[in-house]
Amino acid sequence: MAATTAQPPSPLPPAGEVIEVENSEPGSPDVGSRSSGSGRSSSEYSGWVYHLGVNSIGHEYCHLRFLVIRGKCVAMYKRDPHDNPGLEPIRKGFVSHTLVVEEVGRKKVNHGDVYVLRLYSRLDQTKKGEIACATPGEAQKWTEAFEQAKQQAEYDLTRGANWNRLQSENEFNLDGHRRRVRRGLGKLVRIGKEMLLRQSSDLQSHERVNTNFGGDTGDALEAHEWRFVRTLNGIRIFEDIANSKGGKGILLKSIGVVGANPDTVFEMVLSRDKHKRHEWDMLISDLELVETIDGYCDVVYGTYEPKYLNWWKSKKDFVFSRQWFRGQDGAYNILQSPASHKQKPPRHGYERTHINPTTWEIKRLNTSESTPKCIVTRMVEISPCFWDRWRRRTSSNFERSIPFALLSQVAGLREYFAANPAITPDLPSTVVKSKVSESLIIQSELEYSEPNDEFYDALVRGESFEGDSDDDDNDDDDDDDDVTTPKAGKVKLKNVSWAIAGLAMKRTKASLERSELVTNSIPIAIDSSHFHGTVRQAKSEDDPNSWSSPGGEKFMIRGKTYLTDYAKIAGGDPLLKLIAVDWFKVNERFDSVALHPKSLVQSEAAKKIPFILVVNLQVPAKPNYNLVMYYAAEKPVNKDSLLGRFIDGTDAFRDARFKLIPSIVEGYWMVKRAVGTRACLLGKAVTCNYLRQDNFLEIDVDIGSSSVARSIIGLVLGYVTSIVVDLAILVEAKEEKELPEYILGTVRLNRVNPEAAVPI
Repeated sequence: MAATTAQPPSPLPPAGEVIEVENSEPGSPDVGSRSSGSGRSSSEYSGWVYHLGVNSIGHEYCHLRFLVIRGKCVAMYKRDPHDNPGLEPIRKGFVSHTLVVEEVGRKKVNHGDVYVLRLYSRLDQTKKGEIACATPGEAQKWTEAFEQAKQQAEYDLTRGANWNRLQSENEFNLDGHRRRVRRGLGKLVRIGKEMLLRQSSDLQSHERVNTNFGGDTGDALEAHEWRFVRTLNGIRIFEDIANSKGGKGILLKSIGVVGANPDTVFEMVLSRDKHKRHEWDMLISDLELVETIDGYCDVVYGTYEPKYLNWWKSKKDFVFSRQWFRGQDGAYNILQSPASHKQKPPRHGYERTHINPTTWEIKRLNTSESTPKCIVTRMVEISPCFWDRWRRRTSSNFERSIPFALLSQVAGLREYFAANPAITPDLPSTVVKSKVSESLIIQSELEYSEPNDEFYDALVRGESFEGDSDDDDNDDDDDDDDVTTPKAGKVKLKNVSWAIAGLAMKRTKASLERSELVTNSIPIAIDSSHFHGTVRQAKSEDDPNSWSSPGGEKFMIRGKTYLTDYAKIAGGDPLLKLIAVDWFKVNERFDSVALHPKSLVQSEAAKKIPFILVVNLQVPAKPNYNLVMYYAAEKPVNKDSLLGRFIDGTDAFRDARFKLIPSIVEGYWMVKRAVGTRACLLGKAVTCNYLRQDNFLEIDVDIGSSSVARSIIGLVLGYVTSIVVDLAILVEAKEEKELPEYILGTVRLNRVNPEAAVPI
């Protein structure tokens, strides 16, 4: 977070920005994204974090520390070493290629909320520690920084570095004792009962703002059809007129532009500070935390004054649960549902009310202005009969209803931030410092995502409706992800539908086979009847507990000119053929399915297929489930193609390229909002293990390795028997020669029944 900007007062001060120092070293390849081996980027990431842990006498601590990552070297300081030359670190070491970073999520520390990252070694999980950041955005940047360091360690292994030397390197450890370093006190900020040193980085030098930020509307077409019906307090109100299956009522949404970055708006929405909420929320009078389920879910109790709504009623209260997710594009989804809790029974003098199921969606708005802005969408489910009466103007009570108050919260946020511009920094938050020019380039934290369309709403079916103590004996660290920066350039806004662009630019399967598969090879006839999984192939669209293979037309993928104008096109036919689907239940996580003696891959028919891609989605539950999909190629894979390099590449390369696009075709609307339609780099979101043998590549996707993914999959499993979901699998294209993208394979899962899973 840029230190030159004002921050809102909080129990825990912002931990500061991440500074990346780039220094090109000739003769080594780029980290993570290129396989040419032309040069490797050595970057320095530095900034303030909170080190969480337990000291030698069993007391928990939270200390502000300055963390520096350069290459695979990590050092932790009590002060900023850039301002204090010769300062010795209190902890230092190297990042190992076995590093695992887990997002723990939101946690209360010293009466303030922080976002925690847990680091540990895959080989020795006892060596672990935690660091925390003020916002999820900062946590993501540190995740990316550790991923870069991890890739450097993997690169050292692949280039033949001496293994004994690597083993002798001291792995960075956030836990355990460290030597004492005495220093004087600086400016102190009281945090609860503890005094922590608060420092801020001096940006100095030249600054320029990169305004190429924002997120597009999704990578799969949705079934919603939104129609504008009214303007409330300058906020547009839309109604879903698609009558999609699986809904329990009418969906309304309000949309507005808020002059703040997504991190700030997200924190304000979750805030329980009644003094702040009274300035923008006309519904909630008081909000109290009842229980924290995990870092991404809690239960809250609230009250509201009926005189603003139903004046003839007594005081009202309510209990609801909140789940939140932050996408790889930096957008936030918050799901709120009515709930009950034994700690909050009905209260004397209050009438218990059920708050309507609602969601928040917060994403950065593409703009040329230096002041950050975001699109805030509030979606509410209401009774059809109530909405029909109001729409026909036979009743004016809508303005005195809870749905009205919920939809008006967007307008309240807009006016709150407009009246308090000092709350939001004027500049985006990630600072990139060039080693060569010593000039500072301020970049958006979302520069890794695609720019937003000029429409505020998703294009739907081609329509645009829319202080510190000296006795700390331990310290902690952070988690891993990859930096993927699209080529800078002028953003070309699209105001034509994706479907039209797709028809004009769609890549055919024949052209794909010429580039990805060996052309002079005789194709193998693949007879699906020779392959039988535990899930049957669908006989009709309504056939439950079955699978089918839809086309790729509804999925939006990167077009030929994506690196210059970010244009996406409709996907074509999948390159690989889906031949079977297995649905297993196991007591523990099950890897290497393809090596099982009874596996489809071990059959004589499968051994004749040139190449099989096995995708094993490991679903955490009680019991655990494995959803295994088998995709076959009719010809051998061209080893020089993108797919060939993915199959035989390093795990780091695979993690940076393996992409999945989800789409809930039918199902409860809140499940749709949780899953979303944005493409996800699975290797960056969860732990993926790869098994390359014979004629197959198996990808074991450990969904349980991410707290966010566990939370989402838990919601999905609650509705799985009524959900129809489409998935598209592809290898992300990042270079011009790899464009346009193509879809490897698709699958439609129709109302899968957990009881039908087969033990293995």
